Amino acid sequence: MHDVIIIGGGPAGLSGALVLARCRRDIVLLDSAKGRNRFATEMHNYLSRDCIPPAEFLALARKDLSRYNVTCIDDEAVHAAVEQDSTFTVRTKSGQTLQARKLLLATGVRDLLPEIDGFMATYGKTAHHCPYCDAFEHKDRRMAAYGKGDAAIGLALSLRTWSDKVTACLDGEAADEKHLALARKNGIPVRTENVVRLAHESGALRAVHFDEGEPLEADALFFNTGQVQRSDLPRLFGCEFDKDGGVKTTDRQCTTIKGLYLAGDADKEVQFVIVAAAQGATAAVGINHELQNEDRGIT
Repeated sequence: MHDVIIIGGGPAGLSGALVLARCRRDIVLLDSAKGRNRFATEMHNYLSRDCIPPAEFLALARKDLSRYNVTCIDDEAVHAAVEQDSTFTVRTKSGQTLQARKLLLATGVRDLLPEIDGFMATYGKTAHHCPYCDAFEHKDRRMAAYGKGDAAIGLALSLRTWSDKVTACLDGEAADEKHLALARKNGIPVRTENVVRLAHESGALRAVHFDEGEPLEADALFFNTGQVQRSDLPRLFGCEFDKDGGVKTTDRQCTTIKGLYLAGDADKEVQFVIVAAAQGATAAVGINHELQNEDRGIT
């Protein structure tokens, strides 16, 4: 019986593990290596680690944990349940069964990626989902904002912070008049044709091709195509969700299930690496406080 199982080896899970380990807790961390930013060349907006490759960041974090009582297992949780005595049981893809007093979900979200020829070759290099994370590297250059209808124009309006050379690509879906009026007001060209291909050179975007009309020369593409929970575990536990599909949590990241905590992108707050790490630390404090109360007989 461990003190805490952490599912997810990204910034939220690693940060939570570090704080809990320094509270002398027995931690098992499961990492399926499916982090949202694993395709990115660099990560940004993290003090002292700006522009670091995500894999290097994770390696440094694992090195930090190696000093403490944390067991890191490269495996995927496929099932989890809360028992009648309020402990948690987790079964992994490799067949391991683990038990703990508390469970921290740091499973993140999965972006719904555009199904466009050439997209994966550019993803993380010149095609991105987050302007705050990656638009600065393409400042003042030609940007395409990709989405269905209104979503493309909304993204294009946001990208104007970084460049005045932004075109909204609606991919064959009509936008409403309100959004079209905003595009005209802000000088944003609109392409309504279906997007069929991204022309690139070794991942560097050169042009967006449509099913008709001239290609759009572009240096970067940002997309707004939605995201879903990466793991089914929050729903399996019966967690409550908000209107945006995020898991509801308290100020210390506890879900609506006692003893079950969640940190990182899965609660749909500001989705920065540094915010995920902060939420992991916050969840760890909540978990340790709950464990302390139980150890002292405080209910």
